[in-house]
Amino acid sequence: MRSGIRAAAFLMVMVLGLVFVSEYAVPEGKIVMATSTRERIDQAEREKQELENRHNETKQDIDRLKGEQNTLKGKLNNLNAQLTEVAGNLEDLEDQIDRKEQEITDTQAALEEAKIVEADQYADMITRVRKMYEKNDTSYVNMVMDSVMDAGSFADALYTADGFEKIAAYDKRKLAEFKENRRLIEEHEALLQQEKTELDNLHLKAETEKNKISGLIGQTSGSISAYAGEISQAQQEAEAYEAQIKQKEADLEALWEQLRKEIALSQAAAKGEWRDISEVTFAEGDRYLLANLIYCEAGAEPYAGQLAVGSVVINRVLSGSYPDSVVGVIYQNKQFSPVASGRLELALAANRATQSCYQAADEAMSGVSNVGNCVYFRTPIEGLTGISIGGHIFY
Repeated sequence: MRSGIRAAAFLMVMVLGLVFVSEYAVPEGKIVMATSTRERIDQAEREKQELENRHNETKQDIDRLKGEQNTLKGKLNNLNAQLTEVAGNLEDLEDQIDRKEQEITDTQAALEEAKIVEADQYADMITRVRKMYEKNDTSYVNMVMDSVMDAGSFADALYTADGFEKIAAYDKRKLAEFKENRRLIEEHEALLQQEKTELDNLHLKAETEKNKISGLIGQTSGSISAYAGEISQAQQEAEAYEAQIKQKEADLEALWEQLRKEIALSQAAAKGEWRDISEVTFAEGDRYLLANLIYCEAGAEPYAGQLAVGSVVINRVLSGSYPDSVVGVIYQNKQFSPVASGRLELALAANRATQSCYQAADEAMSGVSNVGNCVYFRTPIEGLTGISIGGHIFY
């Protein structure tokens, strides 16, 4: 009697709930199937496989990024080696330029000294001519002085003087030597200046190459750092996938454990105490509740499948392992997924149950069962034996 009162009160709440139908209510005529433990297992395995695929893709991305990063590291090593070589060449060129500049300075000093020596030699020649003049050898002196005034014929003047042949020959030779020495020094200076110019050009090219390589090193180092960031991010994603995969494995293990428990409970219920249908007093709202549950669980199944679902509910009412009322069985914690998902409430609020669902409820409540003492049903799975009706196996 008390169970009947509870069922009537519950039915009243459901009727009052008609004005609060959610916008997510099932559209008219649409059948919503319940999700069994096995279906949740299949879904979890698909999700796990997808996570593993993404994880593998991420690992491949990491390997690719590391390969590209290693390539850049090799390039960077080559660039550093080139930079070291260019820097060494620059130092060598700078040393050569310093030495060349010192040579030019020394040559310029030698050139100045040669000019002085040449000037001194010329002055000595003038002095000797004057001494000749002091000895009153005017005819010769006049000739020599005239020759001295004309630098181009000075040597010839010396040769025409028989008395001063040796002196003239000496002076001519020395003057020629000094002039030649000055000419060689000037040529050497010009060569040194040319070589320095070439060294300066080489130094400029080496400096340009050094700057270019330094720029490439900077770019390559930046790229390596960028790859390091991408690799770090990819590794974090891989770790996240690994954590999700572990969680999914734990979920799967829990689902499989739940399935094993359901099978054990089904076997225990079959061996336990059972009441006769005549011992059950149904409440006023039980038919309405059961028909709508049948609609949620097997609305798209053939009539035999709808009757089988109703039979499972009534079998639980009759079994000593479950609550002794339709309301208690249907709302037992975590037993029928339409209850947890809210689909049953929506069906009750709109009375979605079809005529065949009500017929199945009536037959089940009268004691008719086409699945024997089965107290569970789900989509077929490997290794699970039972009665197969429509898309479910009853056990």
